[in-house]
Amino acid sequence: MKPIIVGTDFSEGSYMALGLAIDVANRMQSDIILIWARREKLLFSDEQLGTMTNLAQEKLQQLCEKYKPALHYGKLRWQITNGKVAPALATTATRELASMIIIGTNGASGFEKYWMGSQAVRIVQDSPCPVLTVRQGYNFHKQLERIVVPIRVNANSRQKVPPAASMARIFGSEVHILGLIDLKEEQASLRTYMQQSVDYLEKEGVRYHTETREYTNYCDTVLDYAEEVAADLLVINTEQDRIISQIFLGTNAQQIVHRSQIPVLCIHPADYINVSAKI
Repeated sequence: MKPIIVGTDFSEGSYMALGLAIDVANRMQSDIILIWARREKLLFSDEQLGTMTNLAQEKLQQLCEKYKPALHYGKLRWQITNGKVAPALATTATRELASMIIIGTNGASGFEKYWMGSQAVRIVQDSPCPVLTVRQGYNFHKQLERIVVPIRVNANSRQKVPPAASMARIFGSEVHILGLIDLKEEQASLRTYMQQSVDYLEKEGVRYHTETREYTNYCDTVLDYAEEVAADLLVINTEQDRIISQIFLGTNAQQIVHRSQIPVLCIHPADYINVSAKI
């Protein structure tokens, strides 16, 4: 099974990400590779860089020793990479053929100012695979019962359904297809898109629920619905193909990554997790 990459800055947010990765890896029977990125030498003196690296090695080893007993099938190992965080994680994910990257979206440790904040968006932009973001304070011990998948009338919208179905099969979840419309003339097309999504879920044996809502603010509508149904995961796409999204992330995707209180699985168009079928 392809490994899961977890980025850490030794903040509480990144520990949340590791905890969630353990749960996902146990269900997928995957290895976990824990990554800390050592920033460019020009930012620090040789002495500072050496001290930080030694401290990071100690912390990484401690994390592996602490979390290894909870990983039932795969292996947990760590690496220190050089350079900026986002490309370092992307390079590792490409080399290791990772199934996904899991990261925390905020934290408060001494390392945090060098690592997180807007880094989550950059990691999603650069990643060669889906990225699962989790906010500090999320209760990853809660069962992943409901997955929300927003669907609009555009070419890439339905590509979120196969990875959502894959996660639902792994966790025994129910997928909520949220049809969103802002133009009445698109109603017929949206019904078609939603029916195609339902047909796929039925074929895959995944439980589902459908809802249609009009919206003026996409992010507010998606996040409000997720809160209403007590969702445990949002699956979104980056709204652009990979080349464009490496320059900038779609506004809606960026807002949801920053604002969501529950984990968000970000899919580049045509990215899939262990599925090859398309809708």
